[in-house]
Amino acid sequence: MLTALDNLLLDDRPRQLAGLRRGALEFWYFGIKQARACLFVFTFMAAVLLMPRTGIAGIPRYDLLLVVALAIQFGMVWSKLETWDELKAVCLFHAVGFALEAFKVSSSIQSWSYPDFAYTKVLGVPLFSGFMYAAIGSYIIQAWRMLDLRVRHHPPYWMAATIAILIYANFFTHHYIGDYRWYLAACALGLYSRTVVIYRPLDRERQMPLLLGFVLIGFFIWLAENIGTFWGVWRYPNQLGAWSLVHLSKWSSWSLLVIMTFTIVASLKHVKARIHIPED
Repeated sequence: MLTALDNLLLDDRPRQLAGLRRGALEFWYFGIKQARACLFVFTFMAAVLLMPRTGIAGIPRYDLLLVVALAIQFGMVWSKLETWDELKAVCLFHAVGFALEAFKVSSSIQSWSYPDFAYTKVLGVPLFSGFMYAAIGSYIIQAWRMLDLRVRHHPPYWMAATIAILIYANFFTHHYIGDYRWYLAACALGLYSRTVVIYRPLDRERQMPLLLGFVLIGFFIWLAENIGTFWGVWRYPNQLGAWSLVHLSKWSSWSLLVIMTFTIVASLKHVKARIHIPED
């Protein structure tokens, strides 16, 4: 069934459409393709929302969520929705996310916490949490295929890698030497100011600034974070007494993290082949 849906969505034969009808159908296909690219995200979030806080049959929910995440990931590789090469990138996202989580929940930082007990907690972090970062990478990988993405005027890889590393480092160092996210954002703005992503919602190519894509993805991650904290999967210090909206500043943090995630995806061989880097 999923293969049939993919074949339908990836059918780029020319359509005799114009005006409002074309715009509406392209918007519809774009939305369906985005939803399809979020397969990992949607299935995992469904598990988060449906899993009882007390767990099932005496098994803590964090442990069950880890089993669900592993099952989803295995299923995507087994069904060839992700390649082994892409799985390596997803595992890197998991490792990067876990390291950040372990630092943020440590007793000296306590940026947020996971209040429930779990057998699969390491350094105060349930192992399923790394999959929340991996889900972002999985979405970008799937969107690349579903929307036939190409990137033009991408900065040189060494520059993109440098800003990505600095963005990641700032999540740690801002607790000690100040928060430089806006300086890093300004650098990213300069690097990617000319970069456009070309995509195909239906049968014709469209384009948008890549920076806009980073910001939009960051916004939807911020929405998902509000859902996760509302369900008590993790909590910020100001949410321990009663839930409140995650601070809007987290949107900027997530948008910057998306830049780092995109840089990792851009290192995949089949993705590199569709990225144009100006020689001048």
